[in-house]
Amino acid sequence: MRVEEIIKQKLTENFQPDILQVENESHKHIGHAGDDGSGESHFKVTIASSRFDGDSRLQAHRKVNACLADELKSTIHALQLHVIRK
Repeated sequence: MRVEEIIKQKLTENFQPDILQVENESHKHIGHAGDDGSGESHFKVTIASSRFDGDSRLQAHRKVNACLADELKSTIHALQLHVIRK
């Protein structure tokens, strides 16, 4: 399974988001640090979920990072997050 699909699946299962956009931006980082040649190392995620209601931005980011911990340790070099919360 592609890393982008894993990200979508895990975030959907854990947060049941109203909005979820996962963009693979690895092509913008070819030859830069962290580019492993896989084409799946740099991602931008926009997510909106009631699971973040009342959370600070830091708390919401920590929840997403915890959800994707295995991927952040292995395949994801960079993850840009935009968390929409109430």
